[in-house]
Amino acid sequence: MARQKVIITCAVTGSVHTPTMSPYLPVTPDQIAAEAIAAAEAGASILHLHARDPENGRPSADPDVFMQFLPRIKQASDAVINISTGGSSLMALDDRLAAAVRAEPEMCSLNMGSMNFGLYPALDRYSEWNHAWEPQLLEATRSSIFRNTFADIEAILVQLGQGCGTRFEFECYDVGHLYTLAHFRDRGLVSGPLFIQFVFGVLGGIGADPENLTHMKRIADKLFGDSYRFSVLAAGRQQMQMTTMAAAMGGNVRVGLEDSLMLGRGELAKSNADQVRRIRTVLEALSLEIATPADARAMLALKGSDAVAF
Repeated sequence: MARQKVIITCAVTGSVHTPTMSPYLPVTPDQIAAEAIAAAEAGASILHLHARDPENGRPSADPDVFMQFLPRIKQASDAVINISTGGSSLMALDDRLAAAVRAEPEMCSLNMGSMNFGLYPALDRYSEWNHAWEPQLLEATRSSIFRNTFADIEAILVQLGQGCGTRFEFECYDVGHLYTLAHFRDRGLVSGPLFIQFVFGVLGGIGADPENLTHMKRIADKLFGDSYRFSVLAAGRQQMQMTTMAAAMGGNVRVGLEDSLMLGRGELAKSNADQVRRIRTVLEALSLEIATPADARAMLALKGSDAVAF
């Protein structure tokens, strides 16, 4: 069987990192739009998007903020737009869903289980902060749970999947999340081709170890056979190592400033496109072909950009 092309997803800003951590983190709608478009031009076929308060960079769930950059990205790029339903681990579910419900995108992320989501170790790395909310948000993750109950997941699958024709990037932070996804498959609420994002290196989830990647793939193969495609993201310094390993194993890759602020050891990435270009160079050195947005739509059975609401 011919080797599938590799989908590069770029997660442009996220809700994990804060402005103090990098001057290159996109915050305003203008910055998010520009970074997303440049990442697409560099080779990303899927753009995974969060919003931030343009005044102070705090993670935002406001659909009006999303609508300041979503149409601009769609107009300037053919990339698949994938809106987060994770938002921030501290947001209520209705807030997390608001932008996706309004935009009816081709893709959304969907977290496959409740978990501890610890960002608080980053408090030790900085003595001064640009904004008071930054250390407060990080500290709050010490005593909070990122809630994604069975009822939450089911509601998202029904409202966005069945209701809007949106397909999902199923984010699995541990092996049990794969079994949860299989449960919803068995109930008929999801169907292939599934796009499963193995997430490594978040405190509270599975560690960024090569053995864990091979184990996650082995279990996914057992549960889903040939009805899924996998991708890998890894937090922080493991980003390029783990995504390279994923590609060598037949998977897809996710990079971007949501997952890591670095380009290499001790070197901040100056843009999302920097990371896309870096992983593209690796993939091409492995004689792998990069998927275009059209390829990604065909591989994942997406509804097309003409069927969104923005």
